Amino acid sequence: MGYECNGDLLIDRELLTMYDFREKETGMFAKTIKISAIILVVLTIIFTLIYQCNPNTVILSIAITFGTISYHFLMRLAVGYVVNGIFHNRFNYKRKWFQEKKFEKRLYQVLRVKKWKDKMPTFAPEMLDLRVHTWEEIAGAMCQSEVVHSIIVVLCFVPILATLIWGTFWVFFITSVLSAGVESLFVIMQRYNRPRVIRMIEKERKQNGYC
Repeated sequence: MGYECNGDLLIDRELLTMYDFREKETGMFAKTIKISAIILVVLTIIFTLIYQCNPNTVILSIAITFGTISYHFLMRLAVGYVVNGIFHNRFNYKRKWFQEKKFEKRLYQVLRVKKWKDKMPTFAPEMLDLRVHTWEEIAGAMCQSEVVHSIIVVLCFVPILATLIWGTFWVFFITSVLSAGVESLFVIMQRYNRPRVIRMIEKERKQNGYC
């Protein structure tokens, strides 16, 4: 891939750095999520059993808390694996849904996305490795990531249904809103970065890979 050409194909170094693959970071975030999910499920089971043996509101509250957090972790893992199992990062970045909207640039300036986007963790950084993937493949992976996090945003509100059994509406509502807010940051990050990747695809096609 001829990225070090002058003129139109001179790559944005910040963009290249953003997708620089660091082997020591590969899978660390994913491993942390998986281990945390296992620990949370175990704690949920333990406190549920304790409650069965010794019913009291404190133990029940702890069990519900761990159960709710477990849901958020397991749901995120499940959505990611299901979507990837179906689409394998082959989303079409040309579809209207993935195109940048007129209001987005201004919105991202207000949110100062450029300052915090590189601090966000990546679940599968190997999918953004420019040494083994083309810009088009990376764009597809970014679209899939956006879809995954968008689905998660919606599913973050499912625990609110638990209020029908346990009550405490505002506890479930607030945790759901906070979780959805965090996921929205990942959606924003993908939508902020993707137009730049698409410009690289268009420039590369126009020049046929030559300076």
